[in-house]
Amino acid sequence: MASTARQRRWCLCVPLLLLALTGRGLAVPAQHLTDTGTDEVAAGAQVASDAGVLAVIARIDSGDFKGAEAAIAQALATPATSAGTRDALLYQRERMRRILLDFDQTAEQVKARVRRDIPDLTDAGFARWDAQGLFERMDIDGRRLYFNRTGSNLFRISAEARAQRADPRPFVESPLESAHPHHRAVVAAARAANADSVLPRRLRFTQSLVVDADAVPAGETVRAWIPYPRAIAGQQADIRFVSSVPAAHEIAPESTLQRTVYFEQPAVAGSKTTFSVTYDVTISARHFDIDPARVVAAEISPELAPFVAQRAPHVVFSDDLRAFSRKAVGDETNPWRIAQKLYAAVDRIPWAGAREYSTIGNISDYALHAGHADCGQQTLLLMTLLRLNGIPARWQSGMMFAGHDAQADDAYWNLHDWGQLYIAPYGWVPMDVTFGRLDDPDPAVAGFYLGGLDGYRIAFNDDYSRPLVPRKRHFRSETVDLQRGEAEWSGGNLYFDQWDYDFAWQLLPAGAEGH
Repeated sequence: MASTARQRRWCLCVPLLLLALTGRGLAVPAQHLTDTGTDEVAAGAQVASDAGVLAVIARIDSGDFKGAEAAIAQALATPATSAGTRDALLYQRERMRRILLDFDQTAEQVKARVRRDIPDLTDAGFARWDAQGLFERMDIDGRRLYFNRTGSNLFRISAEARAQRADPRPFVESPLESAHPHHRAVVAAARAANADSVLPRRLRFTQSLVVDADAVPAGETVRAWIPYPRAIAGQQADIRFVSSVPAAHEIAPESTLQRTVYFEQPAVAGSKTTFSVTYDVTISARHFDIDPARVVAAEISPELAPFVAQRAPHVVFSDDLRAFSRKAVGDETNPWRIAQKLYAAVDRIPWAGAREYSTIGNISDYALHAGHADCGQQTLLLMTLLRLNGIPARWQSGMMFAGHDAQADDAYWNLHDWGQLYIAPYGWVPMDVTFGRLDDPDPAVAGFYLGGLDGYRIAFNDDYSRPLVPRKRHFRSETVDLQRGEAEWSGGNLYFDQWDYDFAWQLLPAGAEGH
């Protein structure tokens, strides 16, 4: 297995920032407080109309970091500034720091990265691609800074650039992004058994989180949260805790939509602080054989209502989104056919490595306009479009993997986001728009990921931006998703540049349940 990367992200991945910060309250304009579902957002609403906070956000989005910092410092020095406003302003200061971690490249550095693949790239050629918006950048305090993955992203989003590579080697991707024997086996098993959950396998997983030596003063307590699965009907079951480091741990209730195992451990001078958890799970693949003629509009019950609602800041029915939907859907009225059209429209947006979600104001809007998107951004865009059309949609995310175990020659793993949509009379049906339509003569295999799910993934999250148990005392590193984990100490949050993580799996023999 290739070495782990601190920023590894399949979906690692700038309008007005309206972040709903889990763990601390953050300002959210009142007109966007629709079905947020978390008391953290309600706490932030008290400063929603604070002109000073909104002005700071606008300055950051325009690249005026110095002006934003001056306004933050002035407000924090004012005794009358409320606690909620202080939290919002402190997060904006942290947001600027995170943006500068992501946007740390000059034009010359990006050129050098592109020239590793296109040695004869001219300055004029770079300028032309830059003018076309193929390089993600921000102008910050008079400096033009580029996203640190934009050089490699170029080859994901530009066919012209791909064609000019000196070595057109394939991208490193999951083997399940192409038609695979596993897809055919799932479809065949579902048809044979007339079932939508098939091919269960028992697996053992270990995930670790390792804080850098001396990131926390010796003797201080490091608090860590590592993702942990919950039972999902037809998808994953029989979850059994095996062991952990340290042994003392707290598993969040199964009702927790972003479920974790929580640990505490004192930091030791000169030593890394290591946390890990091992557990067994039975994972099944899924395939729904949808007959469009049977599909009817879902009756929106109180249980389904949240999944057709806006949920700011990332699920908002903007004018641009409505226009995109009208163009994709046309005059179609069948919910399944609408879903197919929207899925195909989002599938056409090329995948590219993403900046950290906590720096983006509205992720679905970003995916609509950026010219590229990663898995979580594509999923949130598709969810928003489906909800706009009255089709309930919700989030899932976790880890995907391939190979018998993490030591296999063909082993592969990465973070991944996908979702579900509700299709009556079938119920909740999987969707993975990032894997998209496969090239296969069997329509059921070609359309596998709209109505199906492979058995090589584990879900940790059944929603996004939900509270952790126990709650974090400081800002989360990832305010939307939760696959890498979270860590903090009394002095503050520990961001991704202060710790690393790893993930391993092992297929267990048949009948291993309960052992």
